[in-house]
Amino acid sequence: MAGLRSALSLVAVTVLFAACGGGTGDAPGAAEVSSRAEASLEKYATLRLNPDLSSLSKDDQAAVQLLIEAAEAMNDAFWIESYGDRSAAERLAGSRAWELDAIRVNYGPWDRLANDEPFIGGVAAKPAGAGFYPTDMTKREFEAAAARDPRLRDPYTLVRRDTSGALSAIAYHQAFSVAVGAAAAKMREAAALSSHAGFARYLRLRATAIETDDYRASDEAWVALFDNPIDLILGPIDPAEDRLFGYKRAHLAYVVVRSTEWTERMSRFAGRLPDLQRALPVDSRYKAKAPVGGSDLAAWDVVFQAGLANAGAKHIAQDLPSDQGIRASRGSRRLQFLNSTRAKFEQIMVPISQALIDPTQREHVTFEAFFTNQMFHEVAHGLGAPAILADGRPMATAMGAASAPLEEGKADVLGLYAVSRLVQTGELSSRALDYQVTFLAGILRSVRFGGGSARARGGMLLFNHFRDRGAILREPATGMYRVDPDAMNRAVADIAGIILQLQATGAAQAAGALLAERGLVSTELGSDLGRLVALGIPHDIRFEQANHAQTMR
Repeated sequence: MAGLRSALSLVAVTVLFAACGGGTGDAPGAAEVSSRAEASLEKYATLRLNPDLSSLSKDDQAAVQLLIEAAEAMNDAFWIESYGDRSAAERLAGSRAWELDAIRVNYGPWDRLANDEPFIGGVAAKPAGAGFYPTDMTKREFEAAAARDPRLRDPYTLVRRDTSGALSAIAYHQAFSVAVGAAAAKMREAAALSSHAGFARYLRLRATAIETDDYRASDEAWVALFDNPIDLILGPIDPAEDRLFGYKRAHLAYVVVRSTEWTERMSRFAGRLPDLQRALPVDSRYKAKAPVGGSDLAAWDVVFQAGLANAGAKHIAQDLPSDQGIRASRGSRRLQFLNSTRAKFEQIMVPISQALIDPTQREHVTFEAFFTNQMFHEVAHGLGAPAILADGRPMATAMGAASAPLEEGKADVLGLYAVSRLVQTGELSSRALDYQVTFLAGILRSVRFGGGSARARGGMLLFNHFRDRGAILREPATGMYRVDPDAMNRAVADIAGIILQLQATGAAQAAGALLAERGLVSTELGSDLGRLVALGIPHDIRFEQANHAQTMR
């Protein structure tokens, strides 16, 4: 892939992060720098992604390898979006292996699990707009320019300065032409080998999509997939990297294979979404008449991840496509990543529960509850407020930078609400307290991702609300937490109503103020979380992938 990195379009790498490579001030000594980088890496447990592919045909196995190669090209695009010139970032490490490894894991010199704090001396703070905008651009300048040229707000453009210094929009397929071309070629080769006609059609359409920045046809083909043994999510999809405006979507990729057993266990809940939407504990003015998206639920084992999907904390599920029009008309699909979920439970959730959950409730932290909570977190992205506001604006656009963390908080709380309803109706056999206590342990896990994570900020909003309402209780003598089940049910309904009203009315300023006040880790909780560090409990997982090293050479 070195050729891809060196041949990336010049327009994509010009005027990028001039301040990031060599800030001013006294640089720390090599030992201190190594210590910072090592501390960043120690936050991860390692999972080797090497699922059993023996059930696939030989052609499908060969297709998987081609899709891994397509996915690797997304790393090249994402490096531009996250930092700029990858080689320049790696040179910051000099000959120090710890720093080089940490830079590659974080896709830059900022610790994604520590509020994007730099771990290399002399490096400036990470720009809120990452690599999507010029670092010297102001919000006022952008808004004025975007009023004249709406393409600047397009999710599939980079914003750069032209020769006169004015802001201009450069389409992704042009900026990343080499990476896009390489990925598209591999996808078409894989399509020729695929045993599943629908998946082969999707791969061909997706190859065309990344070459044109027109994703509708490929998204519609992907939503229609059923029973495909292999799947691929690839392209500019997630806006979380853009913390300036939340407009720009970053490149990522997942290559996954189906887990038949767990898919069958999940599928029985697919038809319950309309009932869950109607039962949401909020006035009808603040919820859509029907859930957004379809009802496909499936479990998968991850083979390979790249780009934003592989940067810092790893997602254990996806609910796609992002296009709200397609979700409303064609539906969506929810992919739960079984091997990643199990690794996080065994290596992180269990140790957290031993350290921070009251002994009287530790038995309620179970893998079944963790997997189910995460599944319904993804389902809940399709529940709640309308995706298009009454004034015609997309909700995500109206909410701006508050959109992602508020949406993650909504998915958490509505997922727990949905699970609680299914326990009440007897459709879930585990005890209600299993899901509530596991949910608490899950928040304690996710808030460790840092302020750069939408999931962490949304989770912290819920934690503070639940503490205020007496749903989460802390024993002062031990610093351990437990759940009050009845108070939790009431608190879930309260915060669900608050979030859905903010989203339905497009109240971006109020949402931002709420997150600024309540989306923060308190001193008390920070001290308790510090015990997890002292115990050496990982924050998240990193991958060794399908005969490709984590460094993705």
